[in-house]
Amino acid sequence: QVQLVESGGGLVQAGGSLRLSCAASGRTLVANAMAWFRQAPGKERDFVAAISWNSAQTYYADSVKGRFTISRDNAKSTMYLQMNSLKPEDTAVFYCAADTTLFGVPPLGPAEYEHWGQGTQVTVSS
Repeated sequence: QVQLVESGGGLVQAGGSLRLSCAASGRTLVANAMAWFRQAPGKERDFVAAISWNSAQTYYADSVKGRFTISRDNAKSTMYLQMNSLKPEDTAVFYCAADTTLFGVPPLGPAEYEHWGQGTQVTVSS
């Protein structure tokens, strides 16, 4: 059984930064792609960023390219999302997710991820 726990969310002013963490426990995920998604009130869950099992491949939504950086530390079973130059439109609940495919290319759709965290709220004030 895999458990994912996000942390690091909060309230920040526009232009500020936050660093989200996603700690994995239970079965090891060192061979699994992982990703961040976000969901604003009344909207669908959207892709933010994804990273392959060995960090060789990273993908970003156009809306966050150049501002967000995804990374992972397999030794610590933790994935990160460094968010800089935050905008009010970044306000959402951020979720981390893990794919079940071993050594696969990171999927970009939420339906392809089986394991999810409970989410952490990010609020950016203008």
